[in-house]
Amino acid sequence: MRILIVEDEPTLRAQLAEGIGAASYAVDVADNGIDAHFMGENEPYDAVILDLGLPQMDGITVLRKWRASGRTMPVLILTARDGWHEKVAGIDAGADDYLTKPFHMEELLARLRALIRRAGGHASAELVCGPLTLDTRNSRLTVAGQALALTSHEYRVLSYLMHHRDEVISRSDLVEHIYAQDFDRDSNTVEVFVGRLRKKLPPGLIETVRGLGYRLTSPP
Repeated sequence: MRILIVEDEPTLRAQLAEGIGAASYAVDVADNGIDAHFMGENEPYDAVILDLGLPQMDGITVLRKWRASGRTMPVLILTARDGWHEKVAGIDAGADDYLTKPFHMEELLARLRALIRRAGGHASAELVCGPLTLDTRNSRLTVAGQALALTSHEYRVLSYLMHHRDEVISRSDLVEHIYAQDFDRDSNTVEVFVGRLRKKLPPGLIETVRGLGYRLTSPP
């Protein structure tokens, strides 16, 4: 899962990037509204954390432009403690949730997980596919109740497939959602990660759809 963080305060931006990255997300950052608008228009983010008091273009304007152009990714806005009017304006502009500064990283991550789950039509923090259970709260995978260790990139691939269970996901989509913008991307590495996952998981769960990509399906 790939997240865009839009925050102009350097220390908070770094803390957000570190905390969200440590939770197994691919992270991009922007420190002004113009860059944020461009990145949100052109990159397929799974969610955005958006501060409203931005230089060059304020967060409400950025959000309205995204929604006007049909961008539907979940957006969590950050507001000042006494900024109730900003909360209302943000929700009216198309935000999905808000968090008041200062906040605890655990709460932000919980809200982020909930936004991504809802966007994919999932109600529970645990995603299930046959014998697989992915607990998104602690990035923990179990197979038939037994914990299974994954590398960070293996986890990102499997997490994206489980959030989109039974859908055909192209290699290019996987590349765009497991790597940050400045990462040296190579679609061939996706095949490597899928191959590693197949060796660790029960056979038949990850299908190759010839010419299209991969699909995670429950066994009959």
